[in-house]
Amino acid sequence: MAKQSSPSLIADNRKARHDFNIHETYEAGIALTGTEIKSIRQGKLNLKDSFCRIDKGELLLYGVHISPYEQGNRFIMNLNGPVNC
Repeated sequence: MAKQSSPSLIADNRKARHDFNIHETYEAGIALTGTEIKSIRQGKLNLKDSFCRIDKGELLLYGVHISPYEQGNRFIMNLNGPVNC
């Protein structure tokens, strides 16, 4: 039987941990629907200057930059707006 490994950390905002005192942390998933998840797995995610806001009961992530997946197809998502968490 294969050994199950725990999920690894994909991204961390180290600048926020340096600039601010973090009293509580929360873990949330992100709803991604296209090839951007492959780009994130390649490490092409920038959380610098990103933040979360609760709007109408949903947690939204603003200011995140996900580079387009180079081997993607016509389903490449445009992530200029907020991302649902």
